[in-house]
Amino acid sequence: MVSEADVRFFQENGYLPARPLLSADEVAELRERCYALIEGRSEGKPLLNRELYRDERGWVVIQVVNAWEADRKFYELLFHPRLTEAVAKLMGTDTVRVWHDQIQYKPPRHGGPTIWHQDYPYWPVLEPPDLLSAWMALDDADVENGCMHVVPRSHRWGAYKGGTLGSDPQTWGPAHDPSFVPEGETVEIVPCPVPAGWVMFHHCLTWHGTPPNLSERPRPAIAIHFMPGYTRYAPRGRHVCEEVIQVAPGEILRGEHFPTVWENGHPVEPASARA
Repeated sequence: MVSEADVRFFQENGYLPARPLLSADEVAELRERCYALIEGRSEGKPLLNRELYRDERGWVVIQVVNAWEADRKFYELLFHPRLTEAVAKLMGTDTVRVWHDQIQYKPPRHGGPTIWHQDYPYWPVLEPPDLLSAWMALDDADVENGCMHVVPRSHRWGAYKGGTLGSDPQTWGPAHDPSFVPEGETVEIVPCPVPAGWVMFHHCLTWHGTPPNLSERPRPAIAIHFMPGYTRYAPRGRHVCEEVIQVAPGEILRGEHFPTVWENGHPVEPASARA
């Protein structure tokens, strides 16, 4: 799924364009389960189910955090061996754990934007900033209905000093302090369309965002945030997942709420498969 050339591209650019992962039947089942989660009809309860964004125009974005704790199929997705192998290669690690997942749903015609940002400033309880996100479309995601956009190489510029970037209302590009961009670099915006069942990857310091969905099509997607096995709990702020963290500050972040999905260079099976 990921070649050595892909690894070099990711290291240089901070993202990797989409490639296929699931069959049409597999993604169709996850899509239906996604809607069940959003509507409160899932097997269990996720950590969070809320409107992440709503404004005076009626634009809205729905967020579900830790779908894997509420639905068995989303749990199994975390352990997909081709996915976890790709993540391990891109991060250059022999152990991979899940930080959390999140569904972001943009409904047709009034799906709101996701402002330009880096993921890492939203996670002020983790060190170091070596995490990676796998962003999978549950229905075709393109420019028209709000697919991911990234700024190549921005993961090399460090954590943005302003915290979260804004979005320029005229261009929908990142609104940022130009002095933060290194000399010789440019802020280039690259759209990353993702067909249903395909997955793209980005580093936790890569600038990215998604425009509003004003099309007639929905845009359901799930991001799984993976961390290398050496990630530590280092609280400097607050995060919703803190309520399930069971290690002391400075310790490796592990435990039942942060599944190990790749260990000692090999895929880990879901719990039921090992029973």
